Amino acid sequence: MKKREDLASHERRNFLKLTARGGFTAAVVAGAAGTLWSDAAVAQTAQEERERQQAADHTMTLATAYVLGASRSYPIMQLDLKENIQNATNGKVYVKLAPGGQLGAGGALAQAVQGGTIQAAQHSLSNFAPFASAVDLINMPYFCGSNQRFTNLVTSDAWKSEVHPKIEASGFKALFYVVIDPRVVAVRRGGNQVITPGDLDGVKFRVPGSKMLQQYYRMVGANPTPVAWGETPSAIKQGVADALDPSVGALYVFGFKDILSHVTFTQAVPDSQVYSMNLEWFNSLPADVQEGIEFAGEITAQQNLAKVPAARSYAMAELVKSGVEFHSLTEDQLAEWQDAGGYQRSEWDEFKVELAGSMDAFARLEEAASTQGRYYVHDA
Repeated sequence: MKKREDLASHERRNFLKLTARGGFTAAVVAGAAGTLWSDAAVAQTAQEERERQQAADHTMTLATAYVLGASRSYPIMQLDLKENIQNATNGKVYVKLAPGGQLGAGGALAQAVQGGTIQAAQHSLSNFAPFASAVDLINMPYFCGSNQRFTNLVTSDAWKSEVHPKIEASGFKALFYVVIDPRVVAVRRGGNQVITPGDLDGVKFRVPGSKMLQQYYRMVGANPTPVAWGETPSAIKQGVADALDPSVGALYVFGFKDILSHVTFTQAVPDSQVYSMNLEWFNSLPADVQEGIEFAGEITAQQNLAKVPAARSYAMAELVKSGVEFHSLTEDQLAEWQDAGGYQRSEWDEFKVELAGSMDAFARLEEAASTQGRYYVHDA
């Protein structure tokens, strides 16, 4: 025990030593590599980061809401993206990481990118929607809820031609979309399993501010209860809300494992993220550097797709240890959910026109989501 405490103390000292010298990125890189215990490894990492930064022509501050180790259960891939951008631009870009919400999270990061305070950030697509409303189409139930349909959609020519111009009109460039997993139905401890929409009758379901998600949970029989994300754990504990819908990885990362009883894979809506960049900054870069950054985005996207099932398995295993039971649905059971609240129903038509611009434009995006693209991804 004493040896372990000494090791932890040594790691803390090395971390603080690096950050005090302005080497925060070196400190988090060493921490992610598990080498903070070694003075020699720490010195080598710090030296390498210094050399990379000095040799680079451009510095990109990349901010996220997640700590570096989160990719084990929530494949956000920030360290991979840093490495890939630096390598694919032949060292012309140095990526300075700002993980763990130190520069904010969600909408605050999107605003910081739009205003040019930082060059790039990770945030949810829902937090992107206020800046480019067409993106909110992903919240339409069963339109692209499965990982494969989501991946088909956001890598399609239709999405790039219909949605990307709107994103760029708001001052952003979407570098790549991050697959996490679909949202689930997660029930608080003491609650009953949810297999059919009828099981949600009267259940107080925590929802974010999204009008679409509120309408969906009303259609499938729940009582939508808007609760701010930061207040959600205490709302679930106290019974202010009975259920919530992040992905399994998010449930684990945000500490819900000890307050849940049942999790059901309903595959209605993706819990998806995007890495966005400030468009003006990106356009100011030389063509070869732009190509390198775009290629790095493509490499990291493929690494993300490969990581999804491993991250889910880890998060599920940890939740199972806490007594959470998981439920996968049959095709007939999934069809019952889609019949009750899916995007094919007329209640969604006004959203289709408002967000896509027309029913024809929506039909093109629907075809893209239904068409197997270049990339395969595992679904729960």
